[in-house]
Amino acid sequence: MSLAHHVVRQDPFAGLSRFRGEFYSCLTRRADALFELADAVLCADGPVRSLVELSLVGEHRRGHGGLYDALSAGRVDIVRLRRALAAVPLPRSADGRLVLAADFTCWLRPNAHTSPQRILCHTYGRGKDQHIPVPGWPYSVICALESGRSSWTAPLDALRLAPGDDAATVTARQMRELIERLIEAGQWKDGDPEILIVVDAGYDVPRLAFLLKDLPVQVLGRMRSDRVLRRAAPPREPGVRGRPPRHGGEFVFGDPATWNTPDAQTVTATRLYGTATARSWDRLHPRLTHRSAWTAQLGALPVIEGTVIRLQVEQLPSGATPKPVWLWWSGTDATTADVDCLWQAFLRRFDIEHTFRLFKQTLGWTCPKIRSPEAADRWTWLIVVVFTQLRLARPLAADRRRPWEKPSPPHRLTPARVRRDFRHLRPKAACPAEVPKSSRPGPGRPLGSKNTRPTPRHDVHTVGKPGSAIQRTKKSTTPRPRRTG
Repeated sequence: MSLAHHVVRQDPFAGLSRFRGEFYSCLTRRADALFELADAVLCADGPVRSLVELSLVGEHRRGHGGLYDALSAGRVDIVRLRRALAAVPLPRSADGRLVLAADFTCWLRPNAHTSPQRILCHTYGRGKDQHIPVPGWPYSVICALESGRSSWTAPLDALRLAPGDDAATVTARQMRELIERLIEAGQWKDGDPEILIVVDAGYDVPRLAFLLKDLPVQVLGRMRSDRVLRRAAPPREPGVRGRPPRHGGEFVFGDPATWNTPDAQTVTATRLYGTATARSWDRLHPRLTHRSAWTAQLGALPVIEGTVIRLQVEQLPSGATPKPVWLWWSGTDATTADVDCLWQAFLRRFDIEHTFRLFKQTLGWTCPKIRSPEAADRWTWLIVVVFTQLRLARPLAADRRRPWEKPSPPHRLTPARVRRDFRHLRPKAACPAEVPKSSRPGPGRPLGSKNTRPTPRHDVHTVGKPGSAIQRTKKSTTPRPRRTG
């Protein structure tokens, strides 16, 4: 799928200044301190390691006390900020379609016993073939995808999961609200191609498509290789009595004997993966039961038909044995052009991993030791705003490379390289934050006094079953009072 970057038209500095002014208007308390904190993240030399180091950046004209106070006591108008992000120019496909990718990323807090609303998050790569649950705050992030091989995306929304939330339901509600904002901002109009939503195997793709069926969207996602789907029900023969069947024969992903002849097939030569063969079968659906997420569904369960695509490549760059990838698309009657477009769009979904890596390793999203989840949400939105400013400054930045780095053309600059030049671009853009007033620091706690109000300790929650009100927690870590006498 060929995605073309939507370049900021007219004066790029005007677009950057307009967004910075709108961002400042979204800060309803501690506005100057929060705004300069975002500028400190943009102008810091090297990766962000701690919040106190940001107070030493020249663009942050306040002390470290004001920095922490802004995160703990500041206020951000999230509703207005979401509308501002939806109005920023977004990347589109060659036919003008918006492609949105949704995924979860975790802010791990294993030792933060005084932080509430922590959930056990599944982590990957911490051991050989091990998925270790670690307490933390999971966030659902939605981004608009960039073109080709790129580390750029357009983050549009971030939402923290609360204990007991169902991932599919939360993502569907988050996606619905985002699409309504995009339509309100004029990013999608009647007659435009439907918005394509791309997700990975962690989502229930048919359920997500069912929850968003009234919106102008198409859902594409990966399925596990052990799934079993059903074909459409055969036509009823005349003279046969009884209840008509709702499902046809089985389509077992692991049994080629059940596949039959594919409805469409394409063969594409790629540079990294060799020959890529994609085959599709039309009108396949899962057989739903009144369990799990469908417990509260009354009456007969829906039949959610879609197209299954099997992608098989010849080789992998790592040299490992390639395994087939199974995709499910909410549309039907896919042509060969649709099949090629869909599996290439799914490969672009992994660009969101570059954004998560930049958030954590360069912008320092998970570095602060923040106690309250509300402060974590404020810091998360600051990071999203920082990345958006880097994207708006992309056509303005110069390549300030290290002596050992190869030169890069302007349209191929990475977000990290654009960040190196932001300090030189900032004086030309709007800066509504006011100069701080001179003041003396407070006396603080008297010397030698002890804290008589210890912070309460909170349990770690586990993800409950979808549709169930039962929620399990780990064993309480609150210390028991000692027995006296």
